[in-house]
Parts: sequence; structure tokens; C-alpha cells
Amino acid sequence: MSLGRGVRREEEQRRSVFTRRALALGMGQLALFGFLGTRLWRLQSEEGDRYRTLAEENRVSARLIPPPRGQVLDRNGRVIAGNRLNWRALLVAEQTQDVGATLETFSRIVPLQDHERARIERDVRRRRRFVPVTVREFLAWEEMARIEVNAPDLPGIIIDVGQTRLYPENEHLAHMVGYVAPPAERDMDGDPLLELPGIRVGRAGIEKHHDLALRGRAGAVQLEVNAVGRVIRELDRREGIPGQDVQLSVDAELQKALRGRIEEGTSIVVLDARNGEVLAMASQPSFDPNIFNAGVSAQQWREWTRNRATPLINKATNGLYAPGSTFKMIVALAGLEAKAVTPADRVYCPGYLDLGDTRFHCWQKHGHGSVDMRAGIKVSCDVYFYEVAKRVGIDRIAAMASRFGLGVELDIELPGTKKGLVPTRGWRQAQGKPWNLGDTIVHGIGQGFYQVTPLQLATMAARLATGRAVQPHLTRSIGGRPVRGTKPEDWPSLGIPERDLRLMREGMWAVVNEPGGTALASRLPGSLGVMAGKTGSVQVRRISREQRERGFKTESLPREWRPHALFVAFAPYDNPVYAVSVVVEHGMSGSGAAAPLARDTLVEVFNRFRTPPAAPGQRVAEGPRP
Repeated sequence: MSLGRGVRREEEQRRSVFTRRALALGMGQLALFGFLGTRLWRLQSEEGDRYRTLAEENRVSARLIPPPRGQVLDRNGRVIAGNRLNWRALLVAEQTQDVGATLETFSRIVPLQDHERARIERDVRRRRRFVPVTVREFLAWEEMARIEVNAPDLPGIIIDVGQTRLYPENEHLAHMVGYVAPPAERDMDGDPLLELPGIRVGRAGIEKHHDLALRGRAGAVQLEVNAVGRVIRELDRREGIPGQDVQLSVDAELQKALRGRIEEGTSIVVLDARNGEVLAMASQPSFDPNIFNAGVSAQQWREWTRNRATPLINKATNGLYAPGSTFKMIVALAGLEAKAVTPADRVYCPGYLDLGDTRFHCWQKHGHGSVDMRAGIKVSCDVYFYEVAKRVGIDRIAAMASRFGLGVELDIELPGTKKGLVPTRGWRQAQGKPWNLGDTIVHGIGQGFYQVTPLQLATMAARLATGRAVQPHLTRSIGGRPVRGTKPEDWPSLGIPERDLRLMREGMWAVVNEPGGTALASRLPGSLGVMAGKTGSVQVRRISREQRERGFKTESLPREWRPHALFVAFAPYDNPVYAVSVVVEHGMSGSGAAAPLARDTLVEVFNRFRTPPAAPGQRVAEGPRP
């Protein structure tokens, strides 16, 4: 009996333990399933949107689409900076079993240099095998055709097309239009467009000044990708906003014609004197901006930088020269404004002016005799302007020069344009050196420390012709919207009495059209009207008094020591429309080298543009009479 009770007691104990354990296990399972249920409910109801977004981002890849860069047009709508298709060969490594063999075959069709092979193999190693690697850009049509014909022997090679910049006028407009290049670290301004491969930014000229307008805004494409990032299909596309077209005032055909006339070291600027539009800005030598698209080789860069003629520098805006006798109208106006001289005051010129033990020579060895202001401009008498400069002083001369655009920053859309220098007494004293009367005399004929550009000289001529502070500019419109005024009244007056300006114009008329004028041989053909101008020459090497007394001839100097030749002009005389400046480095004399080139330039301009007729009662064929 006791044995049976013991067995029953043990059985009850086991059932009790099992029941407790089963209950504990059930409670644990219930808690676990409750936790899982709660967690699933939270994932679905509370965090479902977030995980749905993450899943979508893993499935959808958003990529930017570079927009086409805006075009640069000349005044007639001719494309001078545009875009062209860039055919390129790409390699997808996963589509070929042997990358080396594919490149070897490709090289027999389109030769690859050793450094190109090394670059391709390096890119293949660094990227995923399904990501295309550039093999060769800028394929010619014949090269692309050969690749396509041999496609069965080129596994992994595909042909792709993009865009690249094209400058159809080559070197003729390079200094104005500029060029583009890949963005550098300093260009990164937060625009994601700049991070796209193949994007270009303006590096010089109009391309740089109007880069934001030309750049446009990126589009976007949404692509479905798999777990490893391979594209499955395109889901959505939003095209970007193309860059805006920029139209310039320059005439491409006129520019080409002028560059065809000039030699190395020469620059010509042609402005519309009424509104400051640049019609042409020719500088020789130049460079081909298309070279920058594919990358400038080290050899090419050395050739450019070692060339003493500096082809990368626009001489019209960055070449600095003393103005020589083209500056004499500024000295005369300063004298008139200061009442230090009158138009009728006469100065006797024996061929020199003595100041202490220093003799300042006139270009005319035997002198000009007695001359007044008009005659002083006409025959370019140095002694006359020595005397005017003595009376008026350098600071008043400098102030007048600034009003005519000399030695100041001009409002033109070319980054890096030189300001030049018009010296003053304070400028010299800041260098720790005194300004003396001899300095003033030398600067009275445009020699000395002056540094001005051909663009500034053309601006001076335009302001003399109109009496208004016209600013030279290149941009006519952006995106079809005009950006500048086109009427003379859009520019403020210089504040100079009209009688004084008229006297300067009469003197310039006499230079070209009256017997004894220094540029009489460069008159315009009668059918084209009348030009008014002023010659100038600038010494680059001083000639001593002893050399002059021995009958020294400038022609005997090496070319690089010969004087520069300058000429400024406007036309037609009675209804000024065009202003011109010409600088010929080491051209000897303004009358012999620069003035004939200015005449030929205006003939070309008149033949290409329809000039408004003179108003009733105005003279065109005749000039003023003394």
C-alpha cells in the first residue's frame, strides 16, 4: 500500500512540474509572440513609411543630367562658341573575358598610347565591372565607323555620344570668347552640376564672365537598379534648363578680315562711338581655343608661354603702352579747362625746349615755328605741348585723362583686363621719389610712365567724338534680352564745353585732311566720307643727345628697340559712328604704320556696315576751316 502511494505521489509531482513548466513555457511564448506582434505592428503602422522610403531609395537611383551649354553668337547671329557631338568609345569590363585582349584589338583599329592604356587599366581596376570606362574621346567619323565594323572582335566596347565645346572661328575670336575647361576645386560653389563628369566651366573671356548664364541648370533621371547597382530601366526623366545664348556686338567677318591684315605685335579696336559696342578687337598672335577641349599638352603650353609674342595675351585689353602723341588732345583739354592756355595762344618751336641743362627735342628737328593749339595738334608739335604741360601741371592732366577712360577700369566683360597707369605727383611720391618739372614736360607728349591699352585709346577717341562717357562693351543680349543702351543719351556727358571738344575734333580733322597734317596720306577715299585722327609714336629706348647730334637714325636700331606706332580716329567726321585705335609694336611711326592700317580698317567697316547719313546741313566731304 505504501509503495502504491509513493508511486502516485511521484506521478503527481511530475505532473505538477510539467504543468508549471508548460505554463511557464506558454507564458514565455505568449510574451514572445506579443513582443513580435507589437514590433510588427509598429514597423507597419508607425515606421512603415520610413522603411518604404529606404527600400525605394535602394531600388531607385536618381542621377543628374548635364544641360547643353548656351551658345555665344556674334551680332549677326553667327555661332562663335557652340556645341558639337563628342563620340567616344567606352569599355564595360564585365562584357569581355579578357580586357587586355580587347584593348589590344582596339589599339590596332584606333592606336592607343602607353599612358592611355595605363589609365584605362587603372580605371577598370578601381570601378565595378559593369561601370563603363572611357577608352577614347573625340572620335572621328572614320574611327567610329571602323570600331562599329569590327564590333564582333571588340567585346565590351560600346560607342557613346556626349557634347563638347566648339569654336568654329578658331583663333580669330579666342581672346574675346575665351575657352572652357573642367572645374577646379576653387570653382565648386555648391552647384551639383559641377560635380558631373564631362562638365566644363568658363576659364577666360566671355565664357568666364557669363559662365552662370551659359551653364544652365541640370535635369534629373530616375533609374531602377538591382541590389548591386546595375540599371534595370528608366522610371522618370526631367530635362534640365539649357544655358542661355549670349549675343555679342562683335562682327565675326569683320574680325577675321582685320586679323588677316595685321602682323605679329599689332592690335586694332573698333567701337561704335555712339554706344560703346565693340565691333572688332583684333590681336596678333592668338591661339586656338579648341585645343583646351581635349586638354593642352605640356609641349603646347611650353610653346605658348615661351613665345615672346605672348599669343595667350589679348594685346587690345592687356597690352600696355605709352600713348605718345595720341595723348595731346587730353593735354590741350586740361590746359583749356584750367585756363592755363587759350586756343589762340602761340608757342614758338625751334625744334627743342631747354630746361636747365636738359634739352627736350621736338620730333621735327628744325622745329615748326609759331603754332597755336589747332596747328599744334595738326603737326603734332612736341614743343607746343611741352609748354602747355608746364603751365597746367601733371595732376590736372591726369584728371582729364581719367575722364576719357585712360588709366581706369573699363566696364567690359573680359576678366583680367588691365587698368594701366596715368601717373600723378602723389603716385610718384608714394614711391619715395619726387616729381619734377622735367617729368611733367615728358608726360605732356604722352611719354614717360603712362601705361594705357588699345581699348582705352579707342574709348578716348569715342569720347572725343561724342562728348559722352561711353563705355566699351561686348554683350548685346543674354537669352534674347538686351543688356545695354544703344543711344548716345544713354551715356552721361563728360562735362566738357562743346567749343573745346570741337577744337580737338578740328585739329584731328586737320591731321588727316589738311596739307601739313601728319596723316595726310591716310585719308579715306572720297566716297566714304572723312576721318579725323591723331598719330603717335612711343620710344622704347631713349636716344641720347650725343646720338642725335651725330645724326642717329632710328631705322638702324634692332626691331625690338624701335618705337611703337599708334593712331586713333573716328569717322565720319560730322556724324561720328566709328572709333578706332591701332597699335603696331615697333612700327616706327604712327603716320607710316598705324594710320594706313586705321584707314584700311575704316574702309572695311564702311563696306560692311550701313552708316547713317549725315543730318541736313552737315558736311561730310569737307572739314572745318581755321
